[in-house]
Amino acid sequence: NKGDVSFFHKSNGVRPKNLNHSHKRESKKHGQKMGKNEKTAKELLGELYSDREYLEKLLQDEDLIKGKIRTGERVQDLIVGCISYLDTRTAFWQQQKPIYARQRDRKLMQQQWNRVLHKPPSDPTRYVLNSLEEIDTALSVGNTESGLKKARELMKAVKEWSEEVLPNKREVLGNLHSCIGNALMDLGNMDKALHHHEKDLELAKKGNLMDSKSRALDNIGRVYARIGKFQQAIEVWEEKLPLVCGGLEKAWLFHEIGRCYLELKRYSEARDYGSRSLIAADDISDEKWQLNASVLMAQAELKLGNYKACVLHFEGALDRAKLLQDDSASEAIQKLSENIVYILGQCK
Repeated sequence: NKGDVSFFHKSNGVRPKNLNHSHKRESKKHGQKMGKNEKTAKELLGELYSDREYLEKLLQDEDLIKGKIRTGERVQDLIVGCISYLDTRTAFWQQQKPIYARQRDRKLMQQQWNRVLHKPPSDPTRYVLNSLEEIDTALSVGNTESGLKKARELMKAVKEWSEEVLPNKREVLGNLHSCIGNALMDLGNMDKALHHHEKDLELAKKGNLMDSKSRALDNIGRVYARIGKFQQAIEVWEEKLPLVCGGLEKAWLFHEIGRCYLELKRYSEARDYGSRSLIAADDISDEKWQLNASVLMAQAELKLGNYKACVLHFEGALDRAKLLQDDSASEAIQKLSENIVYILGQCK
């Protein structure tokens, strides 16, 4: 049936405004994109990666893509739009977590070094501080390999110094393990990244450094989530929960745990953590995380078959996307909500 929209149940995708490219150009374009980013997409999309592959196969069905749904929209445009949405989702999760993590790590580094700078700085102390700032800057602007090289060189030097020369040597080494781990994550070397973040955790526990422990648990969870070990990510992040104090970090962490539950098909837990994320975001009036939490709750309700609740959460997300003037998110959410309403109408 050329007008069949049953595949939309599987994709849970959403189409931006009509795309006027030819099917051949779109198919070739997406094929090239997958060639470059397939591994990353697999890590970040999780169970939705199979949905993307399914949509790619649908694009090869010449009879299907020529058809239209009852609203008059071409099936080809709807499929391409779903794929575009999943690509956007991949890009978002690739960027969102490292940005947040670096903001947090920078703040922690500043707190640690403010204590040292109240004393007359020795030459090693000043050298280490300047080097850490250079490493942080390099990683923040995307010069990952340069930052990684500097961090490794500094670690080699610091290991040779005594605690008399560098009083907070343990904190510095933990910070460097964290920087190296984040750089290796960006480069896709997850095994080595995990090793360095675990070293950071080990040093934090030995020194009873609660902020450093929180940072290390955060990063270990991120590695597990990236490689698809969602249960391990949940366990690590739940260990971190008592250490969280800021509203932004709560909103982020609840959302990440909820997203892991979504990947594990534990939709009730995903919804509950989405709700906790939304409450935390409401407390600090952070519209971006209100949006993210609302979308997570809508996805969970959709999987639970609670379509009316799903639409309500998407409508809440749409309102926040408009406040943020995020046109692409507004367009995507509105289209998905409309399709759910349409599907509900067909099921009556």
